[in-house]
Amino acid sequence: MAYVKDLWTKTIRHADGRTEKARTTRYGRGKRWLAVWLDPNGKEVSEAFQRKTDADKRADEMRTDVIRGEYVDPHAGKILFGEVAARWLGSRVVDPSTKIRYEYIHRLHVAPVFDKRQVKSIKPSQIQAWISDLSSRFETSTVYTAFLVLQGTLSLAVADEAIKRSPAKSPIVQVPKRTTEEIIAWSDQRVLAVIDAHSELFRLLPIIGAACGLRQGELFGLALEDIDFDEGLVRVRRQLKRLGSKFVFALPKNDKERIVPLPDWAAAAVRAHVAKFPPLPCTLPWEKLTGTPRTCNLLFRWTDDRYIRSRGYSELVWKPALVKAGVIPPPAQDARKRARYTTTRKEGLHQLRHYYASVMLTGGVSVKELAEYLGHADPGFTLRVYAHMMPGSHDRARKAIDKRLFHPRKIESA
Repeated sequence: MAYVKDLWTKTIRHADGRTEKARTTRYGRGKRWLAVWLDPNGKEVSEAFQRKTDADKRADEMRTDVIRGEYVDPHAGKILFGEVAARWLGSRVVDPSTKIRYEYIHRLHVAPVFDKRQVKSIKPSQIQAWISDLSSRFETSTVYTAFLVLQGTLSLAVADEAIKRSPAKSPIVQVPKRTTEEIIAWSDQRVLAVIDAHSELFRLLPIIGAACGLRQGELFGLALEDIDFDEGLVRVRRQLKRLGSKFVFALPKNDKERIVPLPDWAAAAVRAHVAKFPPLPCTLPWEKLTGTPRTCNLLFRWTDDRYIRSRGYSELVWKPALVKAGVIPPPAQDARKRARYTTTRKEGLHQLRHYYASVMLTGGVSVKELAEYLGHADPGFTLRVYAHMMPGSHDRARKAIDKRLFHPRKIESA
């Protein structure tokens, strides 16, 4: 059932059967026409409009939606985006560091624009304008994460029947495509120069990075008990992970332990390092700040005999080593006399991991094996990232066909 009511006038019936229109106390004030309908629970719902045609249209739409089972209470869309975002963030089943990043991105990039808006008022064109603005100021990864938070919140609003459709899923909303540059592996000479530029306390760290391809957090969380000297293996069982301002031990990326071959020269370097710098017993929560404490004997320590923090290592050890090795120029100084290095992602510690991959492929290690050593969940990802490093693919193809099909034969003259 649905109908439209005039709020400015009412019909009066006289005893003699005559009817006449009379003004109500609301005459001339507010919206005149009230669309009225029954929701799926039989509850009367209404919405006021200036024009009768708009009220008629809304009443018909709501009645049709109830019949089709597509009804969404129009008043539910008045809820603020920020309220729905808080529910979405609280409902994520992700690791703590990912949740912290979502909250950080929401606070910096999503909340200032959308939190005080009613979800029903958000338009696709406004979302696209916001994406364009972010894209002009931040890297693609930041834009993707911000859009993920926005889209997730609006999808929750749809699921909770606050809005019928998500404006974030409109065809006009386009997130910039991820662009991936072809990775160029460092030369042997550069890797050795960077290793030599490290002080004795930290030198083993880039050695293991280049020899075993571990990620930064896995290097910082590597313990003596993870080294199997008899079998020549490294058991990658944890990473040192930052959660806000604190740290925990956690499983490696993709929540999977793995085994990586340990070259003899790297094993010798581990023995020499341990003899001079005994491992550091370190106890941290597992996976989350309230997790069960675990203790391991870390191979790498900071100068204060604590675990290594990534920013401290980057600014005080890694980048100075890059300068010494001639990879980057000497730093400039800011107004507070602090060193400011000029670097890009091409000069990060992850370059040792790329170097490891290039050496493995050049040495004939299969993509499947390399994916296992690197801890990639999908060998297809390994292939996409490192396929260009596989040597001589064209030569191998030519030789394979020649070997099977080519037979010396006498060429007859015409």
